[in-house]
Amino acid sequence: MDDWLDDFARALGERPLEREEMGAVLGLARDVAHGVERRLAPLASFVAGMHVQRRVAEGTAVPDAVQEIRAAARALIPEPPLA
Repeated sequence: MDDWLDDFARALGERPLEREEMGAVLGLARDVAHGVERRLAPLASFVAGMHVQRRVAEGTAVPDAVQEIRAAARALIPEPPLA
């Protein structure tokens, strides 16, 4: 599966994702799907990508932009109710 994703990135003229980036995006999608609404997971991932693109264009390092995404998601995704 990682090979397909790398090939897809290259076909779009992008660099393949680093492992940490993959984990952050997959974690975001999982957290949104389970904590907010399933259909918002791919859209949240797209918005996160837009954020990273803008922040990198502004001079921010990718890992720092990824941390911003994680922080925003933690602040906005409600905690699950206690059992």
